Amino acid sequence: MSKRVGMEVSVALTEAVKLAQVDVIAAYPITPQTHIPESLAEKVANGELDCEYICVESEHSAMSACLGSSAAGARTFTASAGQGLELMHEVLYVASAMRLPVVMAVANRALSAPLNVWGDHSDAMATRDVGWIQIFSENGQEAFDLTLCSFRIAEHPDVLIPVMMHLDGFHLSHMVEPIFLEDEELVNKFLPPYKYPYVLDPDKPVTLGAFTPPISYTEAKKAQEVALCQSRTTIKKVWKEYGDLTGRYYNPVESYCADDAEILLLTMGSFSETATLAVDKLREEGKKVGLIRLRLWRPFPFEELRKAVKKAKVLVVFDRCISFGGPGGPVSSEVKSALYSSTPKPRVISFVGGLGGRDVFPQDFENMLNQGFEALKKKPKEEFQMIGVRE
Repeated sequence: MSKRVGMEVSVALTEAVKLAQVDVIAAYPITPQTHIPESLAEKVANGELDCEYICVESEHSAMSACLGSSAAGARTFTASAGQGLELMHEVLYVASAMRLPVVMAVANRALSAPLNVWGDHSDAMATRDVGWIQIFSENGQEAFDLTLCSFRIAEHPDVLIPVMMHLDGFHLSHMVEPIFLEDEELVNKFLPPYKYPYVLDPDKPVTLGAFTPPISYTEAKKAQEVALCQSRTTIKKVWKEYGDLTGRYYNPVESYCADDAEILLLTMGSFSETATLAVDKLREEGKKVGLIRLRLWRPFPFEELRKAVKKAKVLVVFDRCISFGGPGGPVSSEVKSALYSSTPKPRVISFVGGLGGRDVFPQDFENMLNQGFEALKKKPKEEFQMIGVRE
């Protein structure tokens, strides 16, 4: 039986890690994910969790240790955020290319300079091409559920790809919410013991991730791309199995009041819940608006997105990261690319906001949706608009 408790989201996430019975944790504290390794260290110290906790000197070292433990057949977890995620950046490519199913929670944070420890999606977007599966949670329950699902997805024999589970720094990581914690019996039924099929064995030495000349590097990258794209099938299957056990279902793209909407708003992460308030208010005014929530960032859900927006006239995309010198935010760019060859397709207009932890209120989303109606009559002059900029 599940148990409903009030708990900080970061700590609830560590309850999922404990239920997953991880073998190795290698993590380095950095705001706003510090409560995750702290809570796990306490669980190991007081005997709640039987695993090896590796104290490292940096995030680069943390991910390097995760490579070794995962390759040796250990269920492995870590966490990071912001500058820490960037410090381990080069090692992230190694984990995905070597098909090591590490699970990492990322409490998303702005990147310097200027120094800012509050949340936005700059760090997530900086790592979008590292070859990891990337999933976004919207609230504490989702952070708990999707952490468990991440282990099942990453370790599935048809996948064997590391997973980042994103949660917004402070706006989600430090919030206390009511969360259903599943019991050990259910989790054991859902998440079988980890059996990595390519364990490094001193008695059977092999080389992994070795030097590759031009004659074979392209083929290695092609195989990696195919594997990541094919993981979509398993991701959806795992989410369906989890939903059948708990009643909480997840999908790559999720809709709210979108069936008859002329104007759709697309969001990712915790601000999606704020956006529903704007949708509800405008619906009460008789305006046909709706919300699209992008849960799966990598591999990108092309088919599901096209299906979700095909009836809309305008799609308003909200980014919490700016792509400097580009057409706005990375999510907007990807959405436009995904819809380029679609017929019919909505007009896409782009907004960037919530940077460095700046709040975005329901009235801000109302304004974005109303500008979607204006875009029906006239194409915006600018490629994108930054919201909340003080004059």
